[in-house]
Amino acid sequence: MKVDTTFPARPTDWHRRVWLLAGPIILSNMSVPLVGAVDTAVVGHLPDPVYIGAVALGALIFSFLFWGFGFLRMGTTGFVAQAYGANDAPEVTLVLMRALLTAVVLGAILLLLQHPVSLISFWLLEGGVELEALANDYFRVRIWSAPAVLGNYVVLGFLIGMQKTRAALVLQLILNLTNVLLDLVFVLQLNRGVQGVAEASVLSEYLALAAGLYICRRTLRGIGADFERQGILNVDKVKELMHVNMNIFIRTLCLVFAFAFFTARGAKFGEIILATNAILLHLQQFLAYGLDGFAHAVEALAGSAYGARSRPAFRSSVYYTTIWALLIAIIFTVVYLSFGELIVSVLTGIDAVQVSAAEYMPWILLSPVVSVWSFQLDGIFIGTTRTVDMRNAMIVSVAVYLVAVWLIVPVWQNHGLWFCLMLFMVVRAVTLGLRLPAIEKSIDRSG
Repeated sequence: MKVDTTFPARPTDWHRRVWLLAGPIILSNMSVPLVGAVDTAVVGHLPDPVYIGAVALGALIFSFLFWGFGFLRMGTTGFVAQAYGANDAPEVTLVLMRALLTAVVLGAILLLLQHPVSLISFWLLEGGVELEALANDYFRVRIWSAPAVLGNYVVLGFLIGMQKTRAALVLQLILNLTNVLLDLVFVLQLNRGVQGVAEASVLSEYLALAAGLYICRRTLRGIGADFERQGILNVDKVKELMHVNMNIFIRTLCLVFAFAFFTARGAKFGEIILATNAILLHLQQFLAYGLDGFAHAVEALAGSAYGARSRPAFRSSVYYTTIWALLIAIIFTVVYLSFGELIVSVLTGIDAVQVSAAEYMPWILLSPVVSVWSFQLDGIFIGTTRTVDMRNAMIVSVAVYLVAVWLIVPVWQNHGLWFCLMLFMVVRAVTLGLRLPAIEKSIDRSG
């Protein structure tokens, strides 16, 4: 059977559609810091501060480990959005099945390789004997969430591609609120300590996955989806999926490297600058939480328009999502200009760091209107699965960034480092923007 996808006809309808998609994602993102705060708070009531450090170290390992598999979310969104826009209900189902199968296989591989992964992780992130022992306890439990975490990436990608972001919000709330509740029970009531924090994460991930699969099943029934099981292992489609996922994986590794390099390079300027940059990067992360909603919206809308071969819908998707993203970016700048010092004072009570943060705050005021373009373009290229362009653009951007750091930082010190980070964002936008006309030209018929 065919699904019925339509695009808004009037500007007011487009604005409404953008917010119906972006709003739930923004709310969902706002709930993410809650889990980390509760994790820290519950172990903060244990008798030794080493527990806080152990949870922080363990969580950091899994943050980077799972972030590398973000291609499962992005690739699924692009393929689902295009199949949905093309009114191809069976292919929507097949995309979901292939992605879930990939998640299961990768999750199983992580479980099989957990020992070497653990050894490498703790070799890279050294700590005291007691700290590493507790963090290892956390690791041995939390690693069992891998299949569920990767499965949830696929479910989230599917729901965004199907423009069901309210369902995505519900799942995120189930995940985070369950995690918080289980934290309180396992740590404060059952005295499970660091292992209790990890157990709460594992159980909440599997509960969210079960709920997500139920929602996916209902969504597929709603579009009358039917498919042939042998189509799941269609060689050409599987190769295409692997190709797209590998390109996104390389792109993501480059992005992680760029920010890790920023932190490592800033550490050479001393503890105050290291702390300052860490706090200001939190403000950059808050910005990403806000703008991600519109990037996800353009993934779904542009991907669907691309699948439907509708140039007017594609142009409108890009235009209306970007208008709102730019407006929100400007609001972030105004908020940081008005309340930046207050926000920093909440994040740290160290006078020297507060003074240092005020000196480098202009870079954060500039960041929203510089970063918004690369965020939006990422969304467009994910939705249309133009991942070769994404990969190549990111490699060029990182290369320019590293050369700029080598030339500029010795002269301008930490100001130079922030300039290079802004340059990195600009080059990302320019390299992707140059390839944007090719996407539009590839759309065969207009709406």
